[in-house]
Amino acid sequence: MADPARARKLAVRIRQIVSHAIEMQIKDPRLGMVTVTDAKVTGDLREATVFYTVYGDETQIADSAAALTSATGILRATVGKQTGIKFVPTLTFVADIVPDTARELEEALERARHADAELARAREGAQYAGDADPYRKPAEDDEDTDGDTVVASTADEGVDDAVRTRSAL
Repeated sequence: MADPARARKLAVRIRQIVSHAIEMQIKDPRLGMVTVTDAKVTGDLREATVFYTVYGDETQIADSAAALTSATGILRATVGKQTGIKFVPTLTFVADIVPDTARELEEALERARHADAELARAREGAQYAGDADPYRKPAEDDEDTDGDTVVASTADEGVDDAVRTRSAL
């Protein structure tokens, strides 16, 4: 098994060579605006996967994929000449979905921002349905002149009702 650092270096070099060759050597009219985004090489340096994106619609993406597939031999020969390695890895082209995923995440974040803004607008003039402080507090013993204790309780409508109870002592 080869050194992982060597595989990474070879992947970077393959990405550079393939992107330059697509720009300068490949004259296929089906090839659209292709950008090579990444390359991965297996540990044994026998296979390389080249990731790319295409600017355009679905037909341009399909046409560019067909053009890259037909140019694989030329690109592999170019990689072999420029790297000088004994076994040139086979090239596989895969459309990169990272830009699509990033766009979908941006759209989801934008929807969340709009929902937060709508919630903030709805919350501007809002008031509590009940008391401002809905938590019970310990009853304070207020002794009246006749020995009754006053305990405050809250009704469902949020209105304070005074309930008088007679001390058992």
